[in-house]
Amino acid sequence: MMAYPEILILRHLSRRSAHGYELRKRIEGTTGIVINNNSLYPALRRFVEAGAVRMTVEQQESRPPRHIYELTDVGRELLHDLIAEFPAAQAGDDLEFLTRLGQFSFLEPAERLAILDARVTAIMTLADGLARLSERTSGEYWSSAVVQRSREQIDAELDWLASLRARASEA
Repeated sequence: MMAYPEILILRHLSRRSAHGYELRKRIEGTTGIVINNNSLYPALRRFVEAGAVRMTVEQQESRPPRHIYELTDVGRELLHDLIAEFPAAQAGDDLEFLTRLGQFSFLEPAERLAILDARVTAIMTLADGLARLSERTSGEYWSSAVVQRSREQIDAELDWLASLRARASEA
């Protein structure tokens, strides 16, 4: 299951309460990630049922009532847990990783390092696969060019992760 939509929903509610449309637009405007209504409203309903989000109804003149969502203390704990939990199956997913990285201020140094270590492991696994692929594409210019570029990107990310790791241990 992808956790990034839930992290983004709760993170934006941690800043201030909002109705669904406003929340969706804020997420899209600050991250570029589109969360459609088929993801947003079921997540909000689950959060309300779990006590992570409080919903109040705001009456509007000549319009249907508006539901306003507000993060609770339970929701703040859930947000932390969603950010801190980074299963190996998600560590290779750029969006899952970058969503958590953007929320590192919610985490303790050890939690940050665990996420970065999981990402390094996932990237190293990808590098191993590229090494095997490189052997099979030897002599094929275009395939070799793709493998080479992918290897350069992996090396750049590993360097970047090393710099993040140095920073992540700071409180």
